[in-house]
Amino acid sequence: MKRVKDLEFFKNIREVREFEFGIFYYFDGLVISEVKEGVVFGWDMAEKAVRASREIFGADKPIAYISNRINKYYVLPKDWAKFYKNRGQLSFYAVVGQTQGSFASLVLERMFFKNSIQQFSDIEKAIAWSLTKIASAKELA
Repeated sequence: MKRVKDLEFFKNIREVREFEFGIFYYFDGLVISEVKEGVVFGWDMAEKAVRASREIFGADKPIAYISNRINKYYVLPKDWAKFYKNRGQLSFYAVVGQTQGSFASLVLERMFFKNSIQQFSDIEKAIAWSLTKIASAKELA
C-alpha cells in the first residue's frame, strides 16, 4: 500500500501533525490519517486530530477524511458513539485498505456514520473521490 508522503499529491500538503498514535496529513479540506501498527484507537486520540482540524481549517468548512489503513490497528468499539457524536464538519469518509479486517470494521463504522463511507483499495482513487465531494460541497455552499 502507498503512504501519503510517497504520492505526487503530497506536494499539496498544508500541514502534517505527528501524534504518538499516528500521522495526520492536512490538505485543503482533506485529512488523511495513517495510524501506527497495533494502536488501540480511541476517542481521546481522535479528539487531538479533530482539534488540529479545527485549528487548520476553522470550524465551519466541510471536511473529507481518509483513513489510509497501511497498518493494522483497532478502534475501540465503545468509542464509536463518541466519534459519531463529535464528527463535527466531517462530511465525507473513505477507508483505504487491502485486508479483510480493514473492511470488516467498516460494517460497524457504518452503523455510526450516517453519511456514506466509501471503501477503496487505492489511496489515489480515494483522494480523487474526496476532492470531488469537497468541490461539490463548496459549490452548494
